[in-house]
Amino acid sequence: MSALGRELRHLTPLVEMGNTLKKYDNELAEVRELVRHDDPEMSAVAREEQSRLEAVIDALEKRIKPALIPHDPLDDRPAIVEIRGGTGGDEAAIFASDLFRLYTRFAERRGWKVEIMSLSEGALDGIKEVIFKVKGDGVFGTMRWESGVHRVQRVPITESQGRIHTSAATVAVLPEAEEIDLKIDDKDLRIDVFRSSGPGGQSVNTTDSAVRITHIPSGIVVSQQDQKSQLQNKLKGMEVLRARLLDATIAKQEAERSRMRKTQVGTGDRSAKIRTYNFPQNRVTDHRIGFTMHELSKVMEGEIDPLINALKSADAEDRLGD
Repeated sequence: MSALGRELRHLTPLVEMGNTLKKYDNELAEVRELVRHDDPEMSAVAREEQSRLEAVIDALEKRIKPALIPHDPLDDRPAIVEIRGGTGGDEAAIFASDLFRLYTRFAERRGWKVEIMSLSEGALDGIKEVIFKVKGDGVFGTMRWESGVHRVQRVPITESQGRIHTSAATVAVLPEAEEIDLKIDDKDLRIDVFRSSGPGGQSVNTTDSAVRITHIPSGIVVSQQDQKSQLQNKLKGMEVLRARLLDATIAKQEAERSRMRKTQVGTGDRSAKIRTYNFPQNRVTDHRIGFTMHELSKVMEGEIDPLINALKSADAEDRLGD
């Protein structure tokens, strides 16, 4: 019932736009008859109305075309987001922390809920790795465009000579996987327990509560130690493992489909450099579609809607052209 309800919500606006388009088409047909009227004044008024209706219909058709693309049911799911500092040492960890703050602000503006699943802190308030879940309406469909390598160009706080450095962080956005999506056999798992390390309360360094799960066929390894009990860590670890396995399947499908597509949007290549944040020029550029904004300060506060909307539009045009 919930799946049917979601499908109805997506189809209802399309049906309404279709009915509106039919209404305007009928009005346009009537107006074209009046254009040929013998009365010059009436004919002139009709021509003006014809121009107005043609413009309205053209705009409506542009809105309808993307809506005709089959909706991906995964788009409605929560997203599991993984951010890791890449090349650049402490500055990369600081940038990873900046990206985490960016997405947290973005989620807050959308009314979404953020739940931290795992956090490994670095030096100078940086983050080595953070894994968090975002829940709300259409989360994965919006956040999926953020997967890839994000590059930053700026003067690090550790730089005494004022030189601009280039660092990077990786972002992976995975749809939350449900039990019915894929079956994981117990025989395909190796589960190791070990003592937690780092901040975390009384249970750290006193019990073997941390869990490392290895999926033998794929080689994917998930470690979880942020929860208080071994069972909680295992449940969180399995949630991340299922998401990564589902994402690997999606990436393979997208890579296969991208061979016949014109753009690099959604190719499944999670190692590709997708975006550059240039602080000296207050500029952010998305390399997949060549889209540039000179409002980097707003972007870092979570205002990434123009970037995501541009990516969605490029993807829609690409799909319609297939």
